[in-house]
Amino acid sequence: MAALNVKINDIIFKNPVMTALGTFGYGTEYADFIPLGGIGGIVVKGTTLHARQGNDYPRMTEADGGMLNCVGLQNKGVDYFCKQIYPQIKDIDTHIIVNVSGNSPDDYAECAARIDALPNIPAIELNISCPNVKDGGMAFGVTCSGAASVVKAVRQRYHKTLIVKLSPNVTDITEIARACEAEGADSVSLINTLMGMAIDIEKRRSLLSIGTGGLSGPAIKPVALRMVWQVAKAVKIPVIGLGGICTAQDAIEFLMAGATAIQIGTANFIDPTTTIKVRDGINEWLDKHGCSSVNEIIGVLEA
Repeated sequence: MAALNVKINDIIFKNPVMTALGTFGYGTEYADFIPLGGIGGIVVKGTTLHARQGNDYPRMTEADGGMLNCVGLQNKGVDYFCKQIYPQIKDIDTHIIVNVSGNSPDDYAECAARIDALPNIPAIELNISCPNVKDGGMAFGVTCSGAASVVKAVRQRYHKTLIVKLSPNVTDITEIARACEAEGADSVSLINTLMGMAIDIEKRRSLLSIGTGGLSGPAIKPVALRMVWQVAKAVKIPVIGLGGICTAQDAIEFLMAGATAIQIGTANFIDPTTTIKVRDGINEWLDKHGCSSVNEIIGVLEA
């Protein structure tokens, strides 16, 4: 059996397989399907400073090769998480990472500071695809200045591993990644969902309540793979790859493109045991090809 452990900043992950935001709940929902301690890490539901109701229904619909969603970060706020959710998940035998969202740099920073106080949460993932309410609603993550402002504010209040989740809805994702790195990000994860839509031609209306939504699933994998490859060459910090990963082969492609670890999202809805199957499949491939460690294949792409 090959060594599967990987390192991101000062955290050793037992294997490179993690779950993606919004597809795995708080982890406990999947405990009947897989041994939670068997995966490298769990990124729990998006958390904000204050409670959010999310968007009106309908907020999910199937698409060719994936799904669209506009759930809108529904959650009960960071204080509820700290008091009610954290005690239930703090002893899970894997790394729990909290995804943090906000409407302003100060919101992000305050939310992150409260999570900083929780001893069994070694990292947060900043979701910078949120709209900046003070700047016309444009997402923070689509400009270098917007992304940098959030990372800078959070870095001043958060002292553990800081991962920044990048939006693909940009002209040059490497510029955004470098801006995050310059402000102190320890890692970047990508990609978040691609903006899309679907229309009911009989009702002449969008199938989603707010018109558009985020596209995820196998359809976005080639785009995600290309962006991970570009970013891995552009920054010195570790890259976490995600976007349409369903199989061990998919995961290995991302590792070869330069990702240190990967996240599985939409595939969890199709098969709740996907993470374990991907972990085992990576190990089998490494054994078959005479590799003693997964680190031997990270970034080996000869393009």
